[in-house]
Amino acid sequence: MGLVTMLVIGGNGFVALMNKPEHLRQRLRTDWWKLLGGRQMNNSSAVPSSKARAGPSQPAEATFKRKRGVFQKDLQHMMYGFGDDPNPLPETVVLLEDIVLEYVTDLVHQAQDVASKRGKLLTDDFLFLIRKDLPKLNRCTELLSMNEELKQARKAFEVDEEKLATIE
Repeated sequence: MGLVTMLVIGGNGFVALMNKPEHLRQRLRTDWWKLLGGRQMNNSSAVPSSKARAGPSQPAEATFKRKRGVFQKDLQHMMYGFGDDPNPLPETVVLLEDIVLEYVTDLVHQAQDVASKRGKLLTDDFLFLIRKDLPKLNRCTELLSMNEELKQARKAFEVDEEKLATIE
């Protein structure tokens, strides 16, 4: 059974791996990062560091302080939906949260680099970055179109309420 498989199957396999040497833990982090669509890193950090990408428009990672556990409940529900235990180990959830946040941060930095020529970050910049990953691209376009439909429905509902208020 591969390292990624053990983590996907359940949180209990992850804790057993945490007692292993650093090179196994690094392989686990790298496999997960690849699974999420990132690139493989040779350093000992779990995912690419924003410090290496810090430029004039991006302050160093040390200036950002983020609250831990913001997405833990959502991740627990998602893990359960994908077949994990209803109450996964906290270490597993923390690791997944770190990986997901680093992936999203890296994606935002890449989108910011793409948009720097225009000076404005748009949704299309993100769609451009995920253009080669068809499942992600299809899901994003579906969610964007659904969001647009909801906006139009809310607008139509507000107009109807205003008409009713003026009639009475």
